[in-house]
Amino acid sequence: MPSYKLKILNEKGLHARASAKLVEVVEGFDATADISKDGLSASGDSIMGLLMLAAPIGTIIEVLTSGPEAAALGDAIGQLVADKFGEEC
Repeated sequence: MPSYKLKILNEKGLHARASAKLVEVVEGFDATADISKDGLSASGDSIMGLLMLAAPIGTIIEVLTSGPEAAALGDAIGQLVADKFGEEC
């Protein structure tokens, strides 16, 4: 199971729109993702679960992926986070 540690870079953190984009990415792969922060965990396909993590800018999240496309999914999530969820240019 690939594991990634990612720093939330966008100003608003992991809010509703960013969470929806993350869910959209996860649903595009034949794999699953679990996102965790400070001992709390959420499924990568649950907007509400992701919001419950309350991850503001600067937060380090851990992403665990599994399934046939686990590595590709992890890379895609990493790119989404690095691109600040497409919110800032």
